[in-house]
Amino acid sequence: MTRHPHPRSLDPQRLVNDLDWNLLRSFVVIVQAGGISKAAEVMNLTQPTVSAALKRLEDRLGRRLIDRGPTVFALTEAGERLYAEAVEIRGSVLRLATILRDVTDAIKGHVRLAIASHVISPLLDDCVRDFHKACPLATLEIEVMASRQVQARLADSAVSVGICLALNRQERLEYRRLFSEYFGIFCGRSHHLYGQQDIGPEALRGESSVSFVTDQMSDALRPVTVMRARLGLSDRLVGSSPNLEEVRRMISAGLGVGPLPVHVARPDVEAGVLWRLPPYDQLPRIDVNVAWNPKARMNRAEQAFLDLLLKKIADTPDALRDYRA
Repeated sequence: MTRHPHPRSLDPQRLVNDLDWNLLRSFVVIVQAGGISKAAEVMNLTQPTVSAALKRLEDRLGRRLIDRGPTVFALTEAGERLYAEAVEIRGSVLRLATILRDVTDAIKGHVRLAIASHVISPLLDDCVRDFHKACPLATLEIEVMASRQVQARLADSAVSVGICLALNRQERLEYRRLFSEYFGIFCGRSHHLYGQQDIGPEALRGESSVSFVTDQMSDALRPVTVMRARLGLSDRLVGSSPNLEEVRRMISAGLGVGPLPVHVARPDVEAGVLWRLPPYDQLPRIDVNVAWNPKARMNRAEQAFLDLLLKKIADTPDALRDYRA
């Protein structure tokens, strides 16, 4: 059994000289993966290799970082503190390429935008257009992912700016409402409720439905979950996806009724692809936010994009950022 040194015996300068960053990186992956075996899959390493890396880190620091066993995996107090610092260090390392690119090629800054599925906003479209006009040599990379992932990537400083839903906000991030959207219930042409006009919400009771994977009480679309429960829709989802386009596909294919932002679904309703069902008022409101990490070091292009987007938000009245049907 390895004897850990007393906490006071740690020499800060020696720790700076001797600590291997790869051990910290492995520790971060282990915590985020929720276990050594899953971390080994993520890093494409063997489980004994990852386990040995964690042991070397604990031996070097003289502290147990994770209580682990057949049914236990929990960070110790030391582990929680180290993880918070290691995530910050990882973010700084990820930003090195951006910092160096600014030094060698400052005009050609790169902006990484993480965005939730199918965000429809003229304000955002105008920002992308005006940013390109103002910074024609800058590059823009847009990744589509779940809102929870957007916030995680921002917290790790892996992306510059995020557009996401945020029922549960992270303390280390800043948020600004981009727009508000309202969810209604829709069905496809092959559904037996398609085309029916004189029906009330009671007509939906017991109907099979499709929805988003975040349509649950603890996640971003909680107000939509409440609406589905109020309507008495079947608890069993016959289809789900984190992607709006795929939820729309399942609704239009007739798998069941389902929720969509009213302003996004409007063209399909006008084209006869979808049919709007009750309720028609008191719809659940979902705020779509701009999010960023104020501690992340941005290059000039990233800062210019964020500043432009925040200015457009400030210059646009609330009523024009409320996409009510």
